[in-house]
Amino acid sequence: MRIIITGGSSGIGRALVELFAARGNGDELLVVGRDRKKLAGIAGEFPGVHTAVADVGAPDAGRQIVRAAVDAMGGVDAVVSNAGGILPGPLSDLSLADFDQVMAINVRATFALAQAAYPWLRESQGSLIAVGSLSGQYPTPSLGAYSVSKAALSMLIQQLAAEWGPDGIRCNLVSPGTTRTPLNANLYDDPAIRKVREGNIPLGRIGKPKDIAEVIYFLLQPEAGFVTGVDLPVDGGARTMMMSLYLRNE
Repeated sequence: MRIIITGGSSGIGRALVELFAARGNGDELLVVGRDRKKLAGIAGEFPGVHTAVADVGAPDAGRQIVRAAVDAMGGVDAVVSNAGGILPGPLSDLSLADFDQVMAINVRATFALAQAAYPWLRESQGSLIAVGSLSGQYPTPSLGAYSVSKAALSMLIQQLAAEWGPDGIRCNLVSPGTTRTPLNANLYDDPAIRKVREGNIPLGRIGKPKDIAEVIYFLLQPEAGFVTGVDLPVDGGARTMMMSLYLRNE
């Protein structure tokens, strides 16, 4: 497969690159990120992986990324729209510019990338996977814009699945729960915080990027060829605890 992975230089994206490299099936990857130095490290560590510097929130980023993929790999069989962003704060305090920025990175970027890749995905009967969040299903304190954006992303993927299914294109969303990434590693270095978070997860641990990457990898494979339009939680069962947390003090 010829696969685009955005946000591929760290966290879940990097874990996915590592999976493809470890399994050695001859897949070609275009890894996209904003940090040129990190991308150079990826290229050095994984020979044969193509890289492209891009800010996915920019209006023309989708076309630029797909053009780079076609130039490097001759086409596109799959897109993993993994890059995302968070601007914390209650909606009452959030500026319109900040709200627009979150929506541009977390929703518009996937739409633009999907639209630019559509002719190639139609030709290859390919697959689109976006990375959502459990926050897209449940309101999240101090992450109002993020939750709204991830909920919108879920509907975008369902809409694409419905419209593009007749073209043989599968579109799915993977929604992580609490997952330790470079963006939040300092938080989970605090034993007290980590213990509370782990106590709210039935499987008793914080997720790892590889946990999410394994599910994305599966959805890209022929074995998942009849799966489309899903919003798949990968959360250690955290969503099953919502009522228990609500009733805890009764």
